[in-house]
Amino acid sequence: LTGFLGSGKTTLLNYILKQPHGQRIAVIENEFGEAGIDNELLVQDQSEQIIEMNNGCICCSVRGDLIRILGRLMKRKDRLDGILIETTGLADPGPVAQTFFVDEDVKAKTTLDSVTALVDAKHVMARLDDSKEAREQVAFADRIILNKTDLVSPEELAALESRLRRINAVARIHRTVQCAVNLDHVLDVFPLAALAPVAAADPLRDRLGHRPRDDNP
Repeated sequence: LTGFLGSGKTTLLNYILKQPHGQRIAVIENEFGEAGIDNELLVQDQSEQIIEMNNGCICCSVRGDLIRILGRLMKRKDRLDGILIETTGLADPGPVAQTFFVDEDVKAKTTLDSVTALVDAKHVMARLDDSKEAREQVAFADRIILNKTDLVSPEELAALESRLRRINAVARIHRTVQCAVNLDHVLDVFPLAALAPVAAADPLRDRLGHRPRDDNP
């Protein structure tokens, strides 16, 4: 899960964790902040920053090696149904996604389900103008959640979707208010399952067929 600062990533994570989907999901955050996951906790392991929530889901804070924390999660006796990884607002999602292709143990035990970008409909136009990272996040995604659509006019929304399409013509766009998205659009979608055998140096960029680019005319 990627998205620029203020797009609503933590709101989306809290929304997913509170829905009655019946899945055991681990959420990996880069850090716990003041506006972090709602911490209704059962168990907390301070050494690894692993928090177990009262609905059976797990929240982790990664300050080091992502592969190490993935390895620990995969070794848990209580099998997980999925892992959500939240990138920082300024992060290129490519290196995180590559983890699922370059590490043999991770590749053998997991499948990269989706790269989902959260977009703030009210402010993203300015971010796309001045931020390479914002354009990269949109370009890498196979799902774009266009959030805060209640804060813009229909005309502004149409112009924004057109611009997003110029950056990424293949991603599915889902409009939301306060991140209330149909979970079928973000969990178990498996658009990337066919990539597992791909040995290209940069399979995600190959799949998208283009690199992040300046979409300005």
